[in-house]
Amino acid sequence: MHCKKIMALLAIVWLSLSAQTQAAEQKEKVTLRIMHFLPAVANAQKNVLEPWCADLAEQSGDRIECQIYPSMQLGGTPAQLADMARNGVVDIVWTGLGYAAGRFPRSEALELPFVMPSGGVDGSEVAWEFYQRYAKDDFRDYHVLAIQSDGGGTLHTARRKVASLDDMKGLRVRASTRLASELLTSLGATPVSMPPAQIADTLAKGVIDGALAVWEVVPPTKLDETTHYHMRTAPDQATPTVTTLAVLMNKKRYQNLPDDLRAIIDRLSGEALSRRFGEAWDVTIDQVVEQLSADPDHEIVTLDDATYQSMREASQRVTDEWVASDKGGIDRQALYQGLRDIVREHAAR
Repeated sequence: MHCKKIMALLAIVWLSLSAQTQAAEQKEKVTLRIMHFLPAVANAQKNVLEPWCADLAEQSGDRIECQIYPSMQLGGTPAQLADMARNGVVDIVWTGLGYAAGRFPRSEALELPFVMPSGGVDGSEVAWEFYQRYAKDDFRDYHVLAIQSDGGGTLHTARRKVASLDDMKGLRVRASTRLASELLTSLGATPVSMPPAQIADTLAKGVIDGALAVWEVVPPTKLDETTHYHMRTAPDQATPTVTTLAVLMNKKRYQNLPDDLRAIIDRLSGEALSRRFGEAWDVTIDQVVEQLSADPDHEIVTLDDATYQSMREASQRVTDEWVASDKGGIDRQALYQGLRDIVREHAAR
């Protein structure tokens, strides 16, 4: 009888401590440190990350707060952002996958020439679906919060109008990723690698002739002040290339969060956050195109079918070489075909 009383008392104590621990977990507040490579006024922070953080705070009763560090304020370079999230230097990063060359080999398929649809939402839906089906092994060291397309590359040039494949020859063009550089080479241009902040100055000095960049970055990088011609594909044509961007979270940081806070992050992330990026990109793209179309100092050139086809054919070797590579034991042919299937499925919907 005495033992039964002791056991009953121990059970009561255990239940009490368990309830206290559970209550403490429910009240726990967390601060998520987020870093990215653009200024605070950039579309990604102003129109996506800040509203997303506000939703996290609201749905968690202010138990989740964010500290955002734009422009690499904690140090390092954009190429190091993925490592910073993996190693816990910060909790979350927004970064271009191509900045960390070779780190996300399967996801490179998204940046192959003339495969992805243009537009923020369309491209981001395809990118998220591709990640879900084929590229999860690229991200085993992370908890993935979003995968997005930048809407597709447009060629912005200072002095030469580009309306044909011949017009590309000899141009020195800034490129942001390895495959974008190979695309430019296949079209007869010379790729130049540099951070976004240096584009305007090098254009003004004539060091480069143009930049392959999405419409969204035109105002913040002052391409609207340093270029006058803008070559784009038609809405029904695939974009020359994209820069695939991602929001990556430190895996242990995510796993150590209380269950209810993880559930809130899950609800607001994934496909929902990827689409949120896409919507913000489409709004900005439309605004920039409308602004430049109305400016007599700028001319927007939409490729005709013949020029589009000639550029696709010229760049096909980039795709062929990527598919033929057996580096890392990856079946690139299957990845490429899978991506094409997703693009077709998306277009049919």
